[in-house]
Amino acid sequence: MTFLNLMNNVLRRLREEEVSSVTESTFAKMTGDFINDAKHIVEESNDWSALRSTISISTTASDNTYSLTGVGNNVKVMSVINDTQNCFMEYQSKDWFNDALYISSAVEGAPKYFTYNGLDASGDTQVLVGPTPDGVYNLRFDVIKRQATLSSNSDSLLVPSQPVIHLAVALLARERGETGGTSASEYFGIADKFLSDAIAIDAAKHPEEMIFRTI
Repeated sequence: MTFLNLMNNVLRRLREEEVSSVTESTFAKMTGDFINDAKHIVEESNDWSALRSTISISTTASDNTYSLTGVGNNVKVMSVINDTQNCFMEYQSKDWFNDALYISSAVEGAPKYFTYNGLDASGDTQVLVGPTPDGVYNLRFDVIKRQATLSSNSDSLLVPSQPVIHLAVALLARERGETGGTSASEYFGIADKFLSDAIAIDAAKHPEEMIFRTI
């Protein structure tokens, strides 16, 4: 569903006139802000299938710092594979890397470990890999990549639309203090029901992630 479609779905539920552009009026712009707030809340509530993607990185010899281009700061790494060596890479703490790089004798080889290392100049998450590569290796990062803020008419929402629509309605209803019908608290209840149903449906696509094992 496009940003414009989302906005008009929200406006109709608030008994407001539809718009032809998401920047048509001050009220439309405010509605867009609340839609993006709702989108952010929904995105954070689950590891949605629609937000899953793979970032491939090719290493270079003697360089252990790489950017996850396009993910920004709000990313979740699900798993990492050294595709060249056909093995999973394990997370290690920054202290582990500090020991390996600056205290113990640093060695180069096939990357087996990774950790986070702040942001690059573009605001994307950086990772350290270890051992420091001694050549070219193809690394695959399976991530949850949150969508950028919706801004133009044709921007398409990736997460389920119903929770976003009804949560935006609830936020706007609370903001203006009346709706002429359903109360803001009732709208929040409706939004929660749509969200819980959407999470349940999406979780069924990854049943292995719902299994908890004790060690």
